[in-house]
Amino acid sequence: MSKNRKLLDIIATCDDEKKLQNWISNANREGAEEIEDAARRRRIEVRAAKDIDDPNDPVVQDFWKSITALENELSEERRKTIRLSRTRQKIARVGVEKTLADLALQAQPSDGYRLLKATGMLDLSAEAVVLRYPKRFTQKVLVAARLRLKPEE
Repeated sequence: MSKNRKLLDIIATCDDEKKLQNWISNANREGAEEIEDAARRRRIEVRAAKDIDDPNDPVVQDFWKSITALENELSEERRKTIRLSRTRQKIARVGVEKTLADLALQAQPSDGYRLLKATGMLDLSAEAVVLRYPKRFTQKVLVAARLRLKPEE
């Protein structure tokens, strides 16, 4: 088993955010993109688990990963803690599914969508979450999500 494979296996089960952050920093410094990405995604999962209000609903779990990914990226970019307060308030007001649908139906991609695209994490976008759970959304929402995620030609 390669050194990277062993480390990837350890990262996959790690729940310690500080250790994960250290792996992200070290991997970034050493140019180990696979390790950095794995540690970053695992840290997102660990942080998201703290915010999930319904741990039995996979849509809710998935969307909180999106929120956490965006907050992490914005925090790193701006070098201070950033929370998506308006999005969190909307989730509290109308729920996860309505928030996801509204994001997918927007005429223009959200800033969060653009940031996730720029960081290679479109799989964490609201549109990607919508498409992973097609039975939970209307055809109109699904079409809008597909169009947004369609590769540019």
